[in-house]
Amino acid sequence: MDEITQVVNDRYALYLDDCLEVMPEFPDESVHFSIYSPPFATGTGGLYHYSSSPRDLSNNNSYEEFFAHYEFVVREIARLTMPGRMTAVHCMDVPSGNTGRDDHLMDFPGDIIRLHDRCGFKYIARYHVWKEPLGVRNRTMAKRLAHQTVVEDSSRCGVAAADYLLVFRRDGENPEPITHPNGLTEYAGSRQIPPELLKYKNWDGKQIENRYSHWIWRQYASAFWDDVRIDRVLPFKDSRDGDDEKHVHPLQLDVIDRAMVLWSNGGDTVLTPFMGVGSEVYSAVRLGRRGIGVELKPTYFRQAIANLERVDDDRVYTPTLFDLIEE
Repeated sequence: MDEITQVVNDRYALYLDDCLEVMPEFPDESVHFSIYSPPFATGTGGLYHYSSSPRDLSNNNSYEEFFAHYEFVVREIARLTMPGRMTAVHCMDVPSGNTGRDDHLMDFPGDIIRLHDRCGFKYIARYHVWKEPLGVRNRTMAKRLAHQTVVEDSSRCGVAAADYLLVFRRDGENPEPITHPNGLTEYAGSRQIPPELLKYKNWDGKQIENRYSHWIWRQYASAFWDDVRIDRVLPFKDSRDGDDEKHVHPLQLDVIDRAMVLWSNGGDTVLTPFMGVGSEVYSAVRLGRRGIGVELKPTYFRQAIANLERVDDDRVYTPTLFDLIEE
């Protein structure tokens, strides 16, 4: 059977290809919002390689070469984005290596911000997604997070760095305002909405009185998101490839759902150029948007198809301790 290279219907379009081959086929200013996690830059001690493909951004020969390659992607996203609309990039500070000796953190988010500024975007926000240190240690085996490092020489200790969601707005006037006539109506996170506020949900009176929406907005407007459910992710185990897989960890649906509600309207077109197992497209479709995703790696692409086929079930995958050890 021939390899499936695209799945297109009235809710989503999935493509197995290099995003720099697919995105030029779309018309100017045809995307309302984009959200993605790019392959992390070379210079991370081999921690964040995703595949063996020479087209994979994580396989560039240097940190500088990565950004030369990535700039083509950002400029294409700028061309596709409607004026005044947003793009969101999930990233983190990346380590130079994992030897425990001369390792240091590289300002990957800062370089992403400077790149977007050159490409016609304005830097709007940086959200910090808290991560539990032992979980990070178990997943990455980072020496800087080992208790033994504290015992032997704590000058070599490090931090379980937060994930960041960087938000940018394309230059220009937004022709289609993103509106919430009844305020924010659903909350994506582990924190419980106070019961006394539930009567204000879908409030159709004066929005200054909408205490339910005000409560959600205070959580979303915080720069520090400490109740993102780290285990609320799409199934990904079947996408691992033993020959070249070194890293897989889908972006949490709470992060994507928050971004989707804040920066897109129902019916909008949402793009993710590095689709992975389909998380961003899944969230877009579930929330009434149309998703477009492009993925280079066949195993990820097949998993994304399977995940989108179950989008109406809203089933997610909860990793176990054994999965963390496996990674």
